[in-house]
Amino acid sequence: MVGAGPAGFFTAEFLLRSESPSFAVDVFERLPTPFGLVRAGVAPDHQKIKAVTKTFERTAKNQRFRYFGNVEIGKDLSVAELQEHYDQIVFAVGSASDRRLGIPGEELGGCHAATAFVGWYNAHPDFRDFPFDLAAERAVVVGVGNVALDISRILLRSPDELAKTDIADHALTALRASRVREVVLLARRGPAQVAFEPRELEDIAGLTGVRVNVDAAPVEDELSGSGGLDARQKRNLELMLELARAKPQSAERVLRLEFNAAPVELFGDEAGRVRAVRIERTGLVPGTDGRLRAVGTGEFHELEAGLVFRSIGYLGMPLVGAPFDQTKGVIPNLDGRVTSGAGNEILPGTYAVGWIRRGPIGVIGTNKADAQAVAERMTEDVATLPAPGPEAARDAIDTLLGRRGISVTTYADWSRIDALEVDAGRATGKVREKFATVEQMMSGLLRAAPRDVE
Repeated sequence: MVGAGPAGFFTAEFLLRSESPSFAVDVFERLPTPFGLVRAGVAPDHQKIKAVTKTFERTAKNQRFRYFGNVEIGKDLSVAELQEHYDQIVFAVGSASDRRLGIPGEELGGCHAATAFVGWYNAHPDFRDFPFDLAAERAVVVGVGNVALDISRILLRSPDELAKTDIADHALTALRASRVREVVLLARRGPAQVAFEPRELEDIAGLTGVRVNVDAAPVEDELSGSGGLDARQKRNLELMLELARAKPQSAERVLRLEFNAAPVELFGDEAGRVRAVRIERTGLVPGTDGRLRAVGTGEFHELEAGLVFRSIGYLGMPLVGAPFDQTKGVIPNLDGRVTSGAGNEILPGTYAVGWIRRGPIGVIGTNKADAQAVAERMTEDVATLPAPGPEAARDAIDTLLGRRGISVTTYADWSRIDALEVDAGRATGKVREKFATVEQMMSGLLRAAPRDVE
C-alpha cells in the first residue's frame, strides 16, 4: 500500500478481514506520521472528524499489518522494486497539488493555493516555512467547496478558540497578528451550485463576532424554481436566505458570499503583491453534459484585496514508475485496476484507490466504499497472479531499506510521536502540539523512551 491516508487504511482494513485468501499488508508513507489528510487536511477546529483515526488504529494492531513511515516510493524504493517484492500493489497517494486559476497575476505575492494554506495551519512539514502574510484587511477565496469554507473559518475565527485545537503553533502566532477582517467567497456559478455542506456555513454563521453577508435576490430566485434540487442544495439555499434576511448585527469580522463572479485578473502593487481582483459577472448556460456552466457576460468590477486563495480543487501528482493521466490528475484505471497510459491494458496486481483513482471527489467516508470495491477486486484477482518467488519474503524489504540506511518509522514509533504531541499540547491547553518538521519528529523519537504499544 503506497499512502497511509484514509483510502489506504480503509483498503487495508477490508483486505485484513479476508480469510480466503489471507492478506498481509505493508503500508508505505513518505512522512513519519500516518493518516494523510485526516492529520494534515481536516481543519483543526473539526476534531470530531479526526476521530476516524481510532478505526485506523484498530487496523494497525493486526499482526499482518506493518507500517513503513519515512519511506518515499520513487526515491527510497522504486515501484519496480515493490513489484519484485509484493504480489499486489495499491496506490493510495491522494491528490497532493491543486488546480490553478490560469489568469494573469496568479504569480503575485499574496496569491496562494488552498493546499498550501491548509498544510501550513495543520503543521504539514512541506509547508512549515511557507510565507503567509496576513496583514491585509480583505481576503478573497476563489471557490465554494468545504475547503474554501475551512480556510474562511480559520481566517475569521477567534485565535483564542483556535488555541485549544491542534493548530500549528506557527500558524496560531500569525493568526493572532492577522489584520484580516473580511473574507469574500467568489462563486463562478449561483447559490444553488455551491459545493459546501450546509454545516460548514452554519459553523461560520455561529462564530462569535462574525457576520455572514448574502444577497437575498439570487437565493430567492433559486428557491422560487427549486424543482430538481437535492436536499443539500435546498438546505443551503434556505440557510443562505435566513442569513440574508437576518437583522444586521455589528461584527468584528465578516464573510461575504458573491455569486456569478469569476476572477479574470489579479493586479499587483509596486512590491509585487496582490492589491485587487478583477471580476467578471457570469451567467449560467447548460453544458453538453447537462450541467450549468458559467460564461462571462462582459460586465466587470474590481475588488481590492491583499490576499487571494484559490480553492477550486485538489490535483493528483505523478509518482515515478507509475502510469499517470496528466489531464485528469489520476492514475489511469478500470474500476481500480491500474492500466497502462497508452493501451488501456490492465497491469496485473496493480491498483489505485481514493482520490488518485477517481479524482478529488467526496469526503473521508466516501473512500470507505471505494476501498471496499477495490479490496474485492484484489481478492478476486489473487487466483490469476503468478506464484510469488523467493524475493517476495516479507523480511526482504526490511533488508533492502536497512542496506540503504533509510530511517524507517514503525507504527510503534508513530504511537510515541503521538504521545509526545499530546503531552506537549496538554501543557499549553491544546489538543496536541504537532511536530512541524520531519527533523523534529525523528529527534523526538530519539529522546523519547520506548513505550509498550498494545
